[in-house]
Amino acid sequence: MKKTRLILGIVVLVVLAAIVFWGRDKIHFDFALFRAQLAHANWAKVGIAIACIYVGYALRSARWARLMRHNQRVPLLSLLGVQIIGFTGVALLGRFADLTRPYLVSRKTGAPVTGQIAVYIVERLFDAGAMAVLLTAAILAIPPGTLPHPEAVNKVKYWFLIFTLCGAVFMLLVRLAGGAVAAFLETVFGLISKKLGQSIGNKIRTFHTGLDTMRTFGDFGMAAAFSLVMWFLILLAYLETANAFVDNSQLAHMSLAKCAIIMTCSGAASFVQLPILGWFTQIGLVGEAIHDFFGVAREAAWACGVMLLVDTFLCVLPVGLVWAQFAHIDLRSVAAESEHAGDAVEAPKEESATRPATP
Repeated sequence: MKKTRLILGIVVLVVLAAIVFWGRDKIHFDFALFRAQLAHANWAKVGIAIACIYVGYALRSARWARLMRHNQRVPLLSLLGVQIIGFTGVALLGRFADLTRPYLVSRKTGAPVTGQIAVYIVERLFDAGAMAVLLTAAILAIPPGTLPHPEAVNKVKYWFLIFTLCGAVFMLLVRLAGGAVAAFLETVFGLISKKLGQSIGNKIRTFHTGLDTMRTFGDFGMAAAFSLVMWFLILLAYLETANAFVDNSQLAHMSLAKCAIIMTCSGAASFVQLPILGWFTQIGLVGEAIHDFFGVAREAAWACGVMLLVDTFLCVLPVGLVWAQFAHIDLRSVAAESEHAGDAVEAPKEESATRPATP
């Protein structure tokens, strides 16, 4: 895994260097104007945006507690620290630390890691579904012809919906017939590599045993409601951040529907988040999306990209680092342990089959 990270980091660095080399004489950028946009921002709106994000963390805690309630009941806000520390790890260490949250929940509650990884997968599916709903509503709300690339936006919308639908169908199949799905995939991938087929089959079986998060339509409805409210708050954070740039009329009057487009671009840009370096790629990609889609001056667009990164992603760092310190959690160690736990998710089943019974 470390070798993969190194290769990915080198590739991204090369691509960034190539972009900088290509655009150094082609793109004019006024850094004084960029700094002025940040300096004149409405900090009250920035504070409201950060507050929305922190309420979203509370909703994540409540949603996770609801999803695991059939196996173990915990207070709705008891996992708030885990969520904040987990996202702090992702902000510092990149997407490689994504499994920190299920690992810390397991460590805090004593629940099996397998079940918490199942909860993590389910919550990610609900996240994608909520974003797809908001993006679809935004596209319907924006008058036709007002976006420069409507075909690209429509493609993103359809991919979100297709991904969510496929994820939901797969989750349902595993929930209803996990053994059959595991056997089928084990056979198919076994044609390529027997070891790969066995690994995939074991992980599907383990996922099936842990996928006991939704037993009724009420469970589904509650998780969907938490997800929609949470992502609407995140969308409000994007709106408040954009409207904070009072020196730029386009950003100051940006609508909620247009902010849904920006939020989707930001989500796509953070799909592969590298440590620290990913901050700058995120700023560049989101800034260029704002400039390209809405015709905002590049300096203002990039300033908005910086503030969006701070408000929606990096604002967790101060609280998360302090919380981790008080909880005696080393983020690097926990990220490495959670990664190993994810790689060896099928190990408990294999061990239980081979370990001799004790009297």
